Amino acid sequence: MNEENGENRREIAVQSSESKAAAVQSEQKQTFRKRALGWLGYLAVTAAILFFFAPESWWQFGVAPVETRKTGAAFSLHELNGAEWNFEEKRGRVVVVNYWATWCPPCRVETPGLVSVAGDYKDRGVELVGVTLDEDLSLVPPFIESYRIKYPILLPGNDPNLSAEGMALPTTFLYDKNGRLAKKYTGMILESTLKSDIELLLAEN
Repeated sequence: MNEENGENRREIAVQSSESKAAAVQSEQKQTFRKRALGWLGYLAVTAAILFFFAPESWWQFGVAPVETRKTGAAFSLHELNGAEWNFEEKRGRVVVVNYWATWCPPCRVETPGLVSVAGDYKDRGVELVGVTLDEDLSLVPPFIESYRIKYPILLPGNDPNLSAEGMALPTTFLYDKNGRLAKKYTGMILESTLKSDIELLLAEN
């Protein structure tokens, strides 16, 4: 009788242990499902934000065909140190003109990429400049130092790209080696996109 009771207790203990293990396994599966659904929801929201709010230039691949490009108007601007920068003198080089301001969050995000592009292509026939639209110019030198900007920073002046209506920031113009506008990026530009487009222009005769 005692042996039978002992056997029953062992069976009950085994069943209880198996039930606990099954419960733990079930709880783990539910937790995994919740996390998976949470990540899927996060990715869906992120994709929706990118689709509806990402700059239009993110979805424009490549540069404009040569036959559709318009020659950029001649202009010259002054650097912070007073030196003159002349667009006409840059023929034979790919030119990138970036309009920005220190108070513009997307400008801050894209600046490290521009610094990288300027460094990688400075000896490959590419000229990158920034045009600051800050009203308080005392904010510009600390920004330049903080982001280790080596390319010229220009002041707006007789600039045909600027209109009375103003300009969304950041905005970037990409010119081919003949001074024709190959692409305009409205909003933050991706470093990979800019490099890809520059490579296309450098490959042109």
